[in-house]
Amino acid sequence: MRAFCCVVSIVVHGFWGSVPPLSRLQLAEARRVRAAELFGQGRSNAEVAGTVGVHAESVRRWRRAWESGGAETTRRRSASGRPPEVGDAPVEEVRAALERGAQAHGFEAGLWTLERVGAVVERVTGCPSRGPRCGDC
Repeated sequence: MRAFCCVVSIVVHGFWGSVPPLSRLQLAEARRVRAAELFGQGRSNAEVAGTVGVHAESVRRWRRAWESGGAETTRRRSASGRPPEVGDAPVEEVRAALERGAQAHGFEAGLWTLERVGAVVERVTGCPSRGPRCGDC
């Protein structure tokens, strides 16, 4: 726990040094853990919000959870609901394909639209895109 708290402090306060960058989800968890440490020190919601760089309403929500369940409530929980249909590898392939730009995929303009993204996703994964709700590819 202590080592994780040190990493959290480094990340939240911006002293990266040789620590590898965290994902968006890891950074969000780090902010919540740091907030819990500050709650334990008796800091106000405004102080905590300013220190970790989030909106005061988020801090109020975290404090209510912390007061009812302790520091464990600040940890990231696994996603509920249906598991994703596509694994991590195809997602990375799609990300790389999209980063090459729309024109690299034969589109005249360099702008991405929902339809164009869907076409690239289908090309890369073989999963037919049916708009925002893919369903059972």
